[in-house]
Amino acid sequence: MNILIIGSGGREHAIALAVKQSPLCERLVCAPGNPGMALLSECIPVSLTDPKAIADLAEKEKIDLTIVGPEIPLVAGVVDEFRKRGLRAFGPVALAAALEGSKAFSKNVMKKYGVPTAAYETFTDLQAALDFLKTHPAPIVVKASGLAAGKGAVVCLTDKEAFDIVEEMLGEKAIFGESGKTIVIEEFMEGEEASIFAICDGKDYVLLASAQDHKRAYDNDEGPNTGGMGAYSPAPVVTDALLEEVKKTVIEPTLAGMIQEGAPYTGVLYVGVMVTSTGPKVVEYNCRLGDPECQIVLPLYDGDVLALFDAAERGELAKLDAPKAPKGSAAIVVLASAGYPGEYEKGKAVTGIEEAEKQGARVLHAGTQMQNGELTTAGGRVFGVVGTGISLQDALNQAYGACEKVKFEGKFYRKDIGKKGLERCSK
Repeated sequence: MNILIIGSGGREHAIALAVKQSPLCERLVCAPGNPGMALLSECIPVSLTDPKAIADLAEKEKIDLTIVGPEIPLVAGVVDEFRKRGLRAFGPVALAAALEGSKAFSKNVMKKYGVPTAAYETFTDLQAALDFLKTHPAPIVVKASGLAAGKGAVVCLTDKEAFDIVEEMLGEKAIFGESGKTIVIEEFMEGEEASIFAICDGKDYVLLASAQDHKRAYDNDEGPNTGGMGAYSPAPVVTDALLEEVKKTVIEPTLAGMIQEGAPYTGVLYVGVMVTSTGPKVVEYNCRLGDPECQIVLPLYDGDVLALFDAAERGELAKLDAPKAPKGSAAIVVLASAGYPGEYEKGKAVTGIEEAEKQGARVLHAGTQMQNGELTTAGGRVFGVVGTGISLQDALNQAYGACEKVKFEGKFYRKDIGKKGLERCSK
């Protein structure tokens, strides 16, 4: 098969590594790709916001299956465009991808089909939202309804924080632009968050390993939200019993609901759940693999990742053998540029990747570029360093050991990835 992977981050680098290992993959093309992906495949420029250009590329390169990594082209309707042309793409159509693209839509779906989640209200009018806050004191959560690069959900611990962020989203500042013109205000849920990934073919699904992400920029979950500073898998908080409950109360009613909505869900359904004292509740849906979680759940899948994605796109997951439980653990630590998630400098020279990988870790490119033949930084999150091992501690040791080897000016990373998991493992 000729395979096209759409995207340019660490998630897509991880997908490329997994696909490259499959005997089904004869040729691999990545668009636009990154310097790490360029070592595995041909990389071709393409706009992620242009579904027609992506479909044109697939036709030109005689691609058999396109795997769409990021949410932006999915929400923009790239899978719809492919289906119109009789092309194959792994991912949800635009209406199904609205589970991520519109928080207002996703909350309404949860409410309609009985999926447990936080109580909420949706607003487009600033004064109405401020009036609501007067009778709903902090802690409370304010979310931009549209896509906001993982930074649109704000946990407000004080009333002032809540009033300020609502003003910034719906007022003149409009900090999230069109994405924040509709906001969702919801109750604060107490508990521990985890990520569940279901590969779906419209009616059936296969679960990947669970994971736990670390969103805050600094140790001890301090600082601003980011796109993710690290993760580990499996997440000990996700017990077998909890997973069964998530399947019955979240995944299955969601898939049945999307059939009723006229958009059977194919692709990756990523469910962020809060493990509360009264059971798991949905924090949010995403329509693609998480980043950085993708980089650790794919290596733990005991099977052919490309065969899995291919069967899901064909609607034939039921024909696959049931996957075995993941063996061992994996952890990823994100190396970021100084200043991230705020302003940061680019163009810092990178060294030490080969040395970092000598002990078995993987260094996945997330924000890099080649400048005059030299690898340099080009993003806030620059690399994801992945370790694997029999235990979570083994995986973390391997990842952190490799982190020390990779060098660039301004590098910083969290030193406490996996702390909650280790505490649970020791009980």
